Amino acid sequence: MIEIVAEIGSTNSALRARLAAGEGLHEGNWLIADRQTAGRGRAGRVWSGGLGNFMGSTVALVHAGDPPASTLALVAGVAVHAAVSASAPGLHDLQLKWPNDLLVGGAKLAGILLERQGDCVVVGIGVNLAEAPWLPDRETAALALLGHRLDRDAFAQSLEAVWADTLARWHRGEWPALRAEWRAHAHPEGTRLAAHDAVLGQITGGFAGLDPDGAALLRLADGTMRAIHAGDVDLIGD
Repeated sequence: MIEIVAEIGSTNSALRARLAAGEGLHEGNWLIADRQTAGRGRAGRVWSGGLGNFMGSTVALVHAGDPPASTLALVAGVAVHAAVSASAPGLHDLQLKWPNDLLVGGAKLAGILLERQGDCVVVGIGVNLAEAPWLPDRETAALALLGHRLDRDAFAQSLEAVWADTLARWHRGEWPALRAEWRAHAHPEGTRLAAHDAVLGQITGGFAGLDPDGAALLRLADGTMRAIHAGDVDLIGD
C-alpha cells in the first residue's frame, strides 16, 4: 500500500494528477518521496525536504454521511501526533496548532496540507525526522536534533497504521471524540492567537476551543466570539 519514489516535485500534486486522470486510488494508498523538490505548505509556502524526512500523501474518500471534509485536517493532526508520540517516547512539549501543524517546544515539527479532488481529499504530511528545513517566518525542529533518530520507512509504517485506524473512526462518525482528542493535544484554551478574518482583517484573541465543524473559536478583547474557518493562525509571541 506504500509506493516510494526517489524524487518528485510534490506527492500531493502527483496524487491529484492521478485522480484527475481517472486512476482508481484507494484509501490506504500512500505515495512517499525520498526527496521533494516542489513541496507545498499552506498559503503557498515552500515545504520541500531532503533525505531522511517523511514526505508523503494519501487519499481519503468522502462519502455521503461522513463528517465535513474540512475536519480531516484536525483528524490528520491527531494521527500524526499519535504516530510521533509512539515513535519518539518521552518527547516533551509536543503540541498541535490549529489547523494543521505539529509543534515541539513551539517550533514546527510537522505540517499537513489537504487538497480536495472531486469526492477525494488528498492528505499531504511532512514530518521533520532528520533535518529541520529553513522557513522565513517560523522556527522549525527535527526529531534527530532532539535525540530521537527514526528510520523513515519504519515511521511510515507506523503512520500508515495509525492513519488507517483514525480515518476509519472518522468514517464511523467518531468525529466528536476525535475533536476532543485534538483539543487535548493542542494549545490550551486562553492561548493568545493571531488570525486573519475575512471581515475584520487581522485579529487577535484567546483560543476558546473548536466549533462542531472544527473551526477555531477566538474570544476577542471585547468578549465577542469569532469562528476562524480557514487561513493561518499563529501563536502570539512565536
